[in-house]
Amino acid sequence: MSDLIEAILLGIIQGLTEFLPVSSSGHLELAKVMFGYDKSAEESMLLTVILHAATALSTMVIFRKEIIEIITGLVSFDKEQVDFSGKIILSMIPAAIVGVLFDDHLEALFDRQILLVGLMLVLTGALLFLADQAKNTSKRVSWGNAFIIGIAQMVAILPGISRSGATISTSVLLGIDRTRAAKFSFLMVVPLILGKMAKDILSGEITYAEGELIPLAAGFVAAFVTGLLACTWMIALVKKSKLSYFAYYCFMVAAFAIAKGLGWF
Repeated sequence: MSDLIEAILLGIIQGLTEFLPVSSSGHLELAKVMFGYDKSAEESMLLTVILHAATALSTMVIFRKEIIEIITGLVSFDKEQVDFSGKIILSMIPAAIVGVLFDDHLEALFDRQILLVGLMLVLTGALLFLADQAKNTSKRVSWGNAFIIGIAQMVAILPGISRSGATISTSVLLGIDRTRAAKFSFLMVVPLILGKMAKDILSGEITYAEGELIPLAAGFVAAFVTGLLACTWMIALVKKSKLSYFAYYCFMVAAFAIAKGLGWF
């Protein structure tokens, strides 16, 4: 498979699965195995940074109004926006600590660990199914809720556990309004993605080979466009309590990943 087609396909997978609750990391690992992806860790890291930059940008485009409100609210010391920003920061702490302290150990989990992906997808599916049964969802995000959602985001670092699935499901199970849950889930990850990108870039481990510009650009565009569509779609689906559809999908992909991981085919 050519580098260009490979980058586009991986971009589409990243853009869709970053927002849909099916685990972008798990799907990317599965895709790499299916495509026979044989790039070095450094080359793979560059593509990962590019694709995450695309989905972070798509999030900022979708929530541009909210982001502007947060920034202007912070400048004017608006209590509501200051509180919301504080809760976003609080929710980031668990994942940030784990990411900084255990980064090397975590990277080892993202080396085609298909069996692990399958098992974690089962957990993701179970969470989505439970959340879809929740009825009383009208609360705002409290400080305690923000920290618990942050714990869910921390656990979702594992490949196969959907970050959006874990955080939105946790929010809904805590009784938080579904629209607020989706908004909080998508906004809380942007600073983490940007921070991880900066860390990877500054690490000096990323390499760039001549001729990669076009595939990387194509992957970026594919991830950005599909990210816009998936983010908009996901917000609508959360409002309509359609998470169980994704739970069934996760179970099916989990069965495939477990069978593949065990060498059954």
